[in-house]
Amino acid sequence: MLSFKTISRVTKRYRHLVRYQQIIGIIFKYGFENIIAAMGIDHYLDKIPFSKPHEKLSRNQRIRMVLEELGPTFIKMGQVLSSRPDLIPLDLTRELAKLQDKVPSFSFEQVGQIILSEFGRPISEVFYSFEEAPFASASIGQVHRAELSSKEQVAVKVQRPGIRKTIEVDLEIIHYLAQVMEKNLEDMAIFRPVKIVEEFAQSLEKELDYMVEAANMEQMADQFAREPDIRIPQVYWSHSTQRVLCMEYIRGIKADDVEAIDRAGLDRKKITRIGADFVMRQIFEFGFFHADPHPGNIFILEDQRICMIDFGMTGFVDSTTQELFIDLLQGLASKNTRNTARLLCRLTQPDASVNMAALEKDIAQFCAVYLSRKLEEINLSRMIHQFLELCTQHGLRIPPDLFLMMKAFISIEGVARTLDPQFDLLNHARPYIRSATLRKYSLPRLSRDFLGIARDLFSLLQTLPGDTSSIITQIKKGKIKITVSIEGLERLMMTQDQTSNRISFAIIIAALILGSAIVLNSRIPPMILGVSIIGIAGFIAAALLGVWLLVAIIRSGRL
Repeated sequence: MLSFKTISRVTKRYRHLVRYQQIIGIIFKYGFENIIAAMGIDHYLDKIPFSKPHEKLSRNQRIRMVLEELGPTFIKMGQVLSSRPDLIPLDLTRELAKLQDKVPSFSFEQVGQIILSEFGRPISEVFYSFEEAPFASASIGQVHRAELSSKEQVAVKVQRPGIRKTIEVDLEIIHYLAQVMEKNLEDMAIFRPVKIVEEFAQSLEKELDYMVEAANMEQMADQFAREPDIRIPQVYWSHSTQRVLCMEYIRGIKADDVEAIDRAGLDRKKITRIGADFVMRQIFEFGFFHADPHPGNIFILEDQRICMIDFGMTGFVDSTTQELFIDLLQGLASKNTRNTARLLCRLTQPDASVNMAALEKDIAQFCAVYLSRKLEEINLSRMIHQFLELCTQHGLRIPPDLFLMMKAFISIEGVARTLDPQFDLLNHARPYIRSATLRKYSLPRLSRDFLGIARDLFSLLQTLPGDTSSIITQIKKGKIKITVSIEGLERLMMTQDQTSNRISFAIIIAALILGSAIVLNSRIPPMILGVSIIGIAGFIAAALLGVWLLVAIIRSGRL
């Protein structure tokens, strides 16, 4: 597991200190010196040569460029955060979605060392043939074409040497910077930078384990095993480990290469319908979906089948979330703003109490803009972005998987418009939404729900007598105490105490005055100029106490 060491140990290591200075220098270079100064870490900058280019770029653009220059760990962090509007602002997610890996491939000798360490045998014994040059390279690994002893053509994804150690060092430093940022910068603290880093570490842990991606591929293949128009690459488990993933090599045309598709004589309209059906079934039928269906991950085969690759990023929407989302769509379609607002709050994670009246008003405006047009006139991508912005304005955090689902819709609509500009994805989705709604009220579903409730009720009835007996026994033994808290009671009691004290002081003052008057009148010695000293002292004490009581009343604002 990826873990964080304490920074006191980290900064004492030379390799950490050098990387630490590099990170701070690049952050400073792109115009974030105010953040570094506020964090109190600018003393690391005196050894770093830097310039300040790109001053005319926006803040979000500079953040993206910082991550690109900092390397694989930071690029991957940006890519992960681009799908987390619950953690960072929506406009920043769009900018981070543009992040591109700019990492050169590593040598074939290093590939051989990794294969040897994973399988205990050299490449020549594990594979029949293995191409030295990779045909794809990214921040975590690179992909080579190879052949098994059975003559099957495969694609072999090999993890970068030392990438886990590099990521661990960077994560330790990032985690420390997040802690300092959260402690010293109030404006940044609201984005919970420590939580962002910790969630990123969990996500990256899965991506560093190729067995997770292999399991995703196999699950998707099982879901569409009986679908003749869909093909998922086969995983060769005997040739796969946590650092090496061996899968079927796919020959096909990328989904956005319209000219190549036309040259091959393929029917673009049919391909578009198959691809849309593929995505709709993933989301509305199975709830498990490919979260990054961009054109580079979609291949069109010569027999017009659709094949998806790269299952490192997938999403899962449970039946409850799926049904809430469908109810939300129906609420929008019927322009029922009150019900839509209520469902939206259930579907998201509100930061605080939501102004329902303002939310209903904005939903009504959203419906007026998009639902008064013909379906073919609606830009689905823009509509979803507007909807996400509406949620952000009202402090409604979109759950990660739900956001990934919306991104999948946006991506597949872009591919569909490229292949068939007349294709209407919203209209195509209607039967799937209707089918999902009918499943919600189907007899098997209602029976299953009823049986679940019955099981829970039966379990409750089984434990209720024992729990009740235990509570009564505890009450008898005096081990259970009931505390009643009445709001405002403590302040009332304090006020009564103050009033009682002041009345007591007033009585004492009155008694002093009365007693002193009696002493003066009785001429009780000792005497000065015929006046009793004790009587005078009593009047002085009464005067001082009276002044003190008056000041106390004025300060409390009760005069």
